[in-house]
Order: sequence, then structure tokens, then C-alpha cells
Amino acid sequence: MPWSYLPHTDADRQAMLDAMGIQSVDELFDDIPEELRLQRKLDMPPALPELELVKKMKKLAANNTTVDDAACFLGAGAYDHFIPSVVDHVISRSEFYTAYTQYQAEISQGYLQALWEYQSMICEITSMDVANASMYDGATAATEGAILACSALRRNEVLVASTLHPNYRAVLETYGRDKAYLLEEIGSKDGVTDLAALEQKLSKKTAAVVIQSPNFFGSIEDLAAICKLAHACGAYVVSVTDPLSLGILEAPGNLGVDIATGECQSLGLPLAFGGPYAGFMAVHTKLMRKIPGRIIGQTVDSNGKRGFVLTLQAREQHIRREKATSNICSNEALCALSASVYMAALGKDGFRKVATQCYDKAHYAFHALCALPGCRPVFTTPFYQEFVLHLAKPVAEVNKKLLSADMIGGLDLGRYYPELDQCMLLCVTEKRTKEEIDRLVREMEAAL
Repeated sequence: MPWSYLPHTDADRQAMLDAMGIQSVDELFDDIPEELRLQRKLDMPPALPELELVKKMKKLAANNTTVDDAACFLGAGAYDHFIPSVVDHVISRSEFYTAYTQYQAEISQGYLQALWEYQSMICEITSMDVANASMYDGATAATEGAILACSALRRNEVLVASTLHPNYRAVLETYGRDKAYLLEEIGSKDGVTDLAALEQKLSKKTAAVVIQSPNFFGSIEDLAAICKLAHACGAYVVSVTDPLSLGILEAPGNLGVDIATGECQSLGLPLAFGGPYAGFMAVHTKLMRKIPGRIIGQTVDSNGKRGFVLTLQAREQHIRREKATSNICSNEALCALSASVYMAALGKDGFRKVATQCYDKAHYAFHALCALPGCRPVFTTPFYQEFVLHLAKPVAEVNKKLLSADMIGGLDLGRYYPELDQCMLLCVTEKRTKEEIDRLVREMEAAL
């Protein structure tokens, strides 16, 4: 069997059976009771020649509507941004694409430097001191932030804003069952966290307040006020932020946030049916020895030449084992590299311009849609690139009509918030042209 990636012949299979000293494949499953085995063949179509299989798969793929086929106005945590071609060009280089763990610093300087640059840029946009490189995704980053706060403060209560992404809240709940921290939800008022409710629930038992801004509804939270309330009780604030929004919004570190987290998908990562993505986490110096994941450090060698290494490894599971703050030992290096290349390609001015375009185009669409009969705004609070509208007809019905016009509509919020039935969460990024937005308005008017 010299070519392991080719289909196995009968002779290949017999050679493997002979090497294992058995007569048939069935003997591999002798330890499994007969009653637990599937006593028939799998319900699968017969094998096809490669040429026919490729045609069949292309035909199946054509059933999907992608952002290349339709103008996308759907956000809710994954955003259709333009990705410069240089991103794919760099990450497709074999020295990056095939690399994984940079434990041998002497042969990994290029990748280590790229991840160090990623950390530096994350620190700059969040105005924090230390960032890791990186987390699995935004949801695990937020959850690890809450775990870090519980560990650092030796408290076990976590207050979670109801305006946090529902999927992030689900991940927090899943981790909480094993980590034994107590979750309590804080209600909202006019699309943002109810500060009076937060103040009432804060106590000396509270380890963290987990807040998203811009939040799931697209509204901008008053992070400074939330931090002031939390810090008065000695609690930490874990923020979840769309990093691209920081091109025009104040950095969380300047507003008092202790642990800044978020999803890097908007920084040069395609939608890709939900992943892979990368999460970021940044903290102030006092927490840097407790932050999970990998940290790349800059140093000098014996000749005084600048170099890069993995540093502060004692916090990770492969050294501290059960005493580790987190069991996350890996990262999403290739996705973090994509974010590095994206931010470097845009530069400070480009970063700000993309964020500004998202803001301006979203507000143009918002005002145009609110002028339609059967369409009204739900919240009055400031927003970034997403907003909520109440429709005179069911969201699913409107979205179906939009899709027939080659437009991907917004999210039906009734799926997650029953009180927001017939409410649509719409997103407008820098990719949407004035013509596309105007066409959305016309199609919405016709659908309503």
C-alpha cells in the first residue's frame, strides 16, 4: 500500500488484516455487543468516479446562497466585510499554512513575530497592556474572561447582560456547570443594559460583569458607567467587542474594562459557514499571569539580536496541570495571522475608514427603512452597524421575499427574545453600496 491517499484495493485490505493477524474487519469490533451493532449497510448512495462526484458536489453546493450571490444584510456576530487579497496570499504560504505550535523558537521566528504583532495591535485597539495569541472564538474568549475573574477574585458569581449574544450566553452556561460559578442575567432597557437592575444585583460575591458593546442589538452600552458600578463592589468587567468598531468607538481599556474580549472574524476572516474563527483577549498587567492561551514575548539572544519566544508558560495546563486557571493550551494561530495581515494592510487610517463606513451606511439604511409604512425602530439608543426594526409582517415571510430578490435579510430576533417577535436585526457593513441599500428599501417596501 505505497499510496495511502488512494482508495484501498482488496489486496491492500488483506495486507492490513494479515499485519494485524485477523481474518476480517468484523473482528475489529468483537468487543462491541451484537445488539449494539448496525446490522445493515449504511444508507448511502454507491461510490462514483471522481469526475462524476465533483459534478455532483458542485451541483449540491449551488443550492447554497452565499454572500457572493446576494447582498448580505445579516450580521448577529458574523459579518460580511471585504477581505484584501493580501490576506489569503500571506496565510497561504507554506511556512504559515502548515505551522502549528511554535515551541522551537529558533525555527519559528517568522510566525512568532507575526503573532507578536497581532498581540501588539490588539493591545493598541483595545488600549490594554497584554493580549494573548489567541482564543478559539469570541464565545470562549468571553467565557474564559469570566473564569479568569472568578479565579483572580476568588468569587463565583457572574452577572451577564441579556444583551450579550445568546450563543455566548449558552457557552457561559455550559462552562458554568463544571466550573461551579453562578450565572445571573441582567435585564435590558431600550436595547441596553438596565443600570438600575445591575446596581441592585451587584454584591461582594460578584466576580465579573460580562457586557457586550456594541451589543447583540447593535446598541452601544455605557461601559464607563457599568465599570464604575462593578468596581465599587470590587468586581471585574469583561467586555465583548467587535474589534473593527474600535476604529471609531472608545477603547474598552480607556473606559475601565478589566478584561477585553471579542471575535476576530471581522478582521479579515471569511464567514465560512461559521468558522474557523479566532477570539481575542486582552488584560491589564495585573492579570497577565492569569490570562489563558499563548503569549508571545520579545527578547534578545546572546548576541543582542531581537528575537521572539513563547513566554509565561507556567499558567498553562501542560505545566500547572489541575492548578491551571484554564485548560486552553492551544490557539487559532492561522486565524490570528489573518487578523494581523488585515490590520497591517488597512493601517490606522484604513481601519478608521472601514469602521466609519459601516456606521454611516448603517445609519443611512436605518433612516430610509424607518420611513416605510409597516416598519418602525424598536430602540432609541445609539448604534454602530446593526439596528432593530419592528415589521408589520413576520420576519420569515419578509426574508423569503428578500431572498427571492437576491438579498439576505436580517435575523429574526423572536427566535431568541420572545418579546421581540416580528423584530428584525439588520446589519450594514462597508461592502454594501448605496444602490444595494436603496434596493433593500424598495424590496422591504414591497414585502411589507
